[in-house]
Amino acid sequence: MTTKTSILGIDIGGTKILIGEVDMTGQVLRAKSYASHTADQQTVVATLLEALSDYEKTVGIDPKTIIAAGVGVIGRVDAKKGIWLEIEPGKSSPTPLATILAAILHVPVAIENDVAAATTAEAKLGVGKETSDFIYINVGTGIAAGTMTDGKLIAGGHFNAGEIGHMVVDFESDVPCGCGRIGCVERVASGLGLSEQAYAKALEYPETTLPVQTGERIPADTIFEAAKQGDPLAETITHYAAKSLATMTMNLVRTTDPECVVFGGGVTQNNYFWKLIQSHMQPNTIRFVTKGIVRTNVSSKEIGLIGASFIGQTALATPIT
Repeated sequence: MTTKTSILGIDIGGTKILIGEVDMTGQVLRAKSYASHTADQQTVVATLLEALSDYEKTVGIDPKTIIAAGVGVIGRVDAKKGIWLEIEPGKSSPTPLATILAAILHVPVAIENDVAAATTAEAKLGVGKETSDFIYINVGTGIAAGTMTDGKLIAGGHFNAGEIGHMVVDFESDVPCGCGRIGCVERVASGLGLSEQAYAKALEYPETTLPVQTGERIPADTIFEAAKQGDPLAETITHYAAKSLATMTMNLVRTTDPECVVFGGGVTQNNYFWKLIQSHMQPNTIRFVTKGIVRTNVSSKEIGLIGASFIGQTALATPIT
């Protein structure tokens, strides 16, 4: 009888790479985090290979226990072919990531978009236990979603479904987005967007307590705490972000008629911000979301890693074509 019972999960996000060993039920056995550099796909792959080398030296990759690997990456992915197509609009360098990693790890490898992977974890361990129709929304460095309809994850004809961060929520906005439009929710309500808004509006609020003089990205929790304390700049961008996320969510609800909307990602884990989002939900619009608009009960910091491990399990049954 084989003793191999684990999957090596790799979650590549906008600011970090999380590598860990996960058992077949989704239990994280060990993990280690590394800084992520997402300038382009080549940089990410080089950073990942360095991280894997360190992980093997410091934590260990036991060939007797790990039977496959799964990877969640930002951007567009052709999961069937194991190709990472694009990191973001305008930055496309198709990369056979599954093949590259399989040659290094000597196990089958499957890859998927990072939010699609997290949605898979939610389906198996979270609200998916109660309904097969839900939307998982990740609000972190960026904003994206996975939509489960009748138990099937919507991928789209070009593997681009779920890029809801590029949904316009304000026609009066002058904030440009990398997608080519103006007024996208990601530019005002993601972790990066909130920080950008603080800098963009800082001159209007010279008395702000936010550290806008540093030039460094301002964490969302720092902005939310300042808003709680009455800082006018922080209040302005926090309330606007909450209203924008609520508007986006209500638009999505009208599209696929989910029974539940579940939020993940670090930004919405803040209780103050979460209550603000809920306050902007229109009851009539969300009346059919019968299982609620909730936050994930799967570990918000590890859901991507867990989802990647479930994606890795598919490599055992479905080889890359």
